[in-house]
Amino acid sequence: MDKKRALLLFVVAAVTVGAAASHLSAGTPKLRAAPKAKRVAVRRVNPKITRRYRAATWHWQAVMGMRRARYSAPLNTRRALRFWWRYARYVRRLAVRVPHKSAWLCIHRYEGSWMDSGDPYWGGLQMDRGFMRTYAPRILLRRGLANHWTPLEQMWVAEHAHRSGRGFYAWPNTARYCGLI
Repeated sequence: MDKKRALLLFVVAAVTVGAAASHLSAGTPKLRAAPKAKRVAVRRVNPKITRRYRAATWHWQAVMGMRRARYSAPLNTRRALRFWWRYARYVRRLAVRVPHKSAWLCIHRYEGSWMDSGDPYWGGLQMDRGFMRTYAPRILLRRGLANHWTPLEQMWVAEHAHRSGRGFYAWPNTARYCGLI
């Protein structure tokens, strides 16, 4: 019986020690092999696309009289592409909201076609060379006379004249027809 009792005590002790060990090890994290470092491929972007968005942004900022946006990331990264795409979209949305837009459209209705090239006045708001030279010298140099500009660009140039103190008096007759003077 001593052998049976000794064997029984040994089995009970082994089960108790095993249960205690498993209970203690349940609270501690199991050691695992460290995962291998994944290689992250940095995708390059064609910088011409990023330059196109940046140029569009700068163009509309110049037309609206805003300061140029700056971003320091290299042009061939996704980060730069994402920034310039979003900023170009934002600036374009601002450009569409021309102050006094309904007034400019009313003046245009009485003045002429947006592509009117009749000398001495050009464009939908009938701007002469002195007016264009004063209020849009950059656009005049890059795009030519007002009949080559978009309607938004023509309205922004007129808005610059309006803000400079000329008001709607550069278009005296049509401004009266529209009830602006």
